[in-house]
Amino acid sequence: MMKIKLGVLYGGPSVEHEISIISAVQAMQSIDQDKYELIPIYVTKDRQWYTGKMLLDMDIYKDFEELKKYAKQVTLYNDHGTFYLQAVKGLFKRKVTELDIVFPIVHGSNVEDGTIAGYLQTVGIPYVGSHVLGSALGQDKVVMKQIFKSMNLPIVDYEWFYDSEYLESKEEITSKVKKLGYPVIVKPASLGSSIGIVYVKEEEQLDEAIMEAIKYDTKIVVEKAVSNLVEVNCSVVGNYEFQQTSELEEVMSDDDFLTYQDKYIGNGKGGKTKGMVATDRIIPARLDAKTKTKVEEIAKSAFRALNLSGICRIDFLIDKKSKKVYINEPNTIPGSLSFYLWEPTGKPYTKLLDEAITLAIKDYKKMHKKTSSFDTNILSNFNGLKGSKGKLKFKK
Repeated sequence: MMKIKLGVLYGGPSVEHEISIISAVQAMQSIDQDKYELIPIYVTKDRQWYTGKMLLDMDIYKDFEELKKYAKQVTLYNDHGTFYLQAVKGLFKRKVTELDIVFPIVHGSNVEDGTIAGYLQTVGIPYVGSHVLGSALGQDKVVMKQIFKSMNLPIVDYEWFYDSEYLESKEEITSKVKKLGYPVIVKPASLGSSIGIVYVKEEEQLDEAIMEAIKYDTKIVVEKAVSNLVEVNCSVVGNYEFQQTSELEEVMSDDDFLTYQDKYIGNGKGGKTKGMVATDRIIPARLDAKTKTKVEEIAKSAFRALNLSGICRIDFLIDKKSKKVYINEPNTIPGSLSFYLWEPTGKPYTKLLDEAITLAIKDYKKMHKKTSSFDTNILSNFNGLKGSKGKLKFKK
């Protein structure tokens, strides 16, 4: 049987660059190499693409600048429907390897937000995961809330604004936040991994928190903090036609919200990160059957509403006293691809990855059956701009 040539794409110009590397290397170690020919594609922070089997070794990234001369710098191109990684350097830019499908395992703005999906879509190559719209919606905490509200999905009260608006109208925005009631959570609108997020207990701390968030984004969200907070996550795999939910996790933290330290470094000696598997968690989450079912139903509804696909994780905030459930946000390409939530259901990581790839191939074939162009050429009767002095003339 011919192996499927699978390009795993990761890294990129994101503050979550290193987490992407961890997630991707974890996945590559679990992919069924009897079925897939594995082709790592590492994107540096300055947007250069590299490939080579050496990239399967996690230690290589500790000093990549010194060792990148041993990897091949490449670009992706479409040669009449066949996809290749082509060498960038050299007089003859030779084809390095053919690709059948790409699996993006990227996190954060500039990559997970639809940027990579749009590039792959433009090249025309099949790829795993949410497409441009779903990826973009899943990254913007403001737009996603607006969609959730339109779908009557439960969200916490919030305010949002641009950095320029805050710098011009601090008092007005501070007044709006005060109406939410403290404590609040201040967030950059398009980042993940809890980067730039600050828990604010009183108004005197608000300005510093907002200025911290502004370091990372132009759009800022301020949310009412949930009392008696329990954070619960649910992974979803599927597409617009069907959605399957994983086991639920209850994530543990000594802080007022789950921090970057909690998620990726944990309390292990030396602070060595292991991706999302480092998080202190309880699986299954300690929820009654009614609340568990509600979380699963909301997760599926949010997945469909945002046009998501592949493996995602939907995060929830629960008031453990009132049992009120709020949807927090989706992660369209979650850290460690949430494999640890599927293993308790009897789905090992290798099978989860295979399902996501198979789903992407089926969706690609289905979309290619849709009409995307017409057998007409409106330019055949176009006379050009000659004599028009640069202005198009239209008949009434």
